[in-house]
Amino acid sequence: MVVLEMEKSSSDTKSSSNNEAMLHEAPSVLLLDGDAGDYPPVQSFQDAQTLLQIESVKLWAIAAPIAFNILCNYGINSFTSIFVGHIGDVELSAVAISLSVIANLSFGFLLGMASALETLCGQAFGAGEIKMLGVYMQRSWIILTAACICLLPLYTYSTPVLKLLGIRHDIADLAGKFSVKIIPQMFSLALNFPTQKFLQAQSKVVILAWVGFVALIIHIIVLFMFIRVFKWGLAGAAAAYDISAWGIALAQMVYIVGWCQDSWTGLSWLAFREIWAFLRLSIASAIMLCLEIWYFMSIIVLTGHLDNPVLAVGSLSICMNLNGWEGMIFIGVNAAISVRVSNELGSGHPRAAKCSVFVAVFEPLIIGLLSMLAIMATKNHFAALFTSSEQMQKAVSNLAYLLAVTMVLNSVQPVISGVAVGGGWQGLVAYINLTCYYIIGLPVGFLLGYKTRLGVQGIWMGMIFGTFLQTVILLIIVWKTNWNKEVAEASERMRRWGGQSVD
Repeated sequence: MVVLEMEKSSSDTKSSSNNEAMLHEAPSVLLLDGDAGDYPPVQSFQDAQTLLQIESVKLWAIAAPIAFNILCNYGINSFTSIFVGHIGDVELSAVAISLSVIANLSFGFLLGMASALETLCGQAFGAGEIKMLGVYMQRSWIILTAACICLLPLYTYSTPVLKLLGIRHDIADLAGKFSVKIIPQMFSLALNFPTQKFLQAQSKVVILAWVGFVALIIHIIVLFMFIRVFKWGLAGAAAAYDISAWGIALAQMVYIVGWCQDSWTGLSWLAFREIWAFLRLSIASAIMLCLEIWYFMSIIVLTGHLDNPVLAVGSLSICMNLNGWEGMIFIGVNAAISVRVSNELGSGHPRAAKCSVFVAVFEPLIIGLLSMLAIMATKNHFAALFTSSEQMQKAVSNLAYLLAVTMVLNSVQPVISGVAVGGGWQGLVAYINLTCYYIIGLPVGFLLGYKTRLGVQGIWMGMIFGTFLQTVILLIIVWKTNWNKEVAEASERMRRWGGQSVD
């Protein structure tokens, strides 16, 4: 009915300009009905404006709930540390190290393994193979559960590992005990991440926001009961952490079973078909993501060995904290563009996939540039939010221009990584990350930081150079991508990994 009314309305303007009318009404009709076909060619500014508006709505409708869900998950970690901080300083340090080192390593690896599901579920949903989403999710459950078993030694032997890294012995002992108690939280991720990607592929992301919000509220209440009322100490904090993690995972699963009956048809033996090919893509995804996460973690390690580590690490931590809050938005965009690209490739819409990439790069870049201007305008003042030390504020001010550049780069880099996941290019990006980050970026940062007088600024410059090089290479790859070929490869992947026999 809407399409008929728009066609009737557009017919009144055809006499003014035949070409303009054709280009104006084509996007309106095609984009209102996702089954109608691919986007029409863009041949005027008005066409570009129409596509920008429509893609923006599609992109942020996915990105905003995911970003909110990530903020809620971040809040669960933060409130755990806040409540533990009232127990004692040593306990706070122990929990912070356990969550930031042990739990963060497993989190990044498992999230990377689950990212393979973004490619497959997204393309299957776009191709109309709705029932295969449940099969792919079950395959991911199997692989991530096995990965959790492999990660168990990291938790059980976390005390000697942390001592080996130079952590003070009393803190390492407490952190090790806490790490053992949060092993159930790690196994919850084997259910949580696949169900999350399953829902994201279908753009059912509002439920993720609600689950994250309710889980955060319940987590705060449980923390208060276990720590302040029952006086269970670190054991209570760990129990609350485990309960919240499993609550999120089970809530998502209940929603899938109850409200996703078109894409969830129950357990299937097809989950064991092509599992080795699925495992290879999962490992490539994990390597790709972990290389990025560990790269940005390594700057803290390098900085901690400078002549004045307290000032260097403190000023860098303040800058990274601000960069992290901005990064929450772009993680949401990363997931959203992965969904958009995989859906459009699976649907056989190469032009729509290409347009979604351009919009997803353009809008975060604008946000990154605005963030850069805000940092430069307040470079002598924003550190006062974190510290009253004038020396620390001055050190942060000296790093402000590097923070501003990093914010611009980090507005584009996660988006391009999301495009890679949506297209199934994880293996290629893993090689690019290894080269740009570890063969080029880290050595340059080490030389500038330790062999010159630049110190922490030099280390950060080297890291920025590695990120810049990786971003430029990925932008070139995206620019030269043959999207028709990507559609064909997505179709072949669905045929080969859909549990069908290959002749």
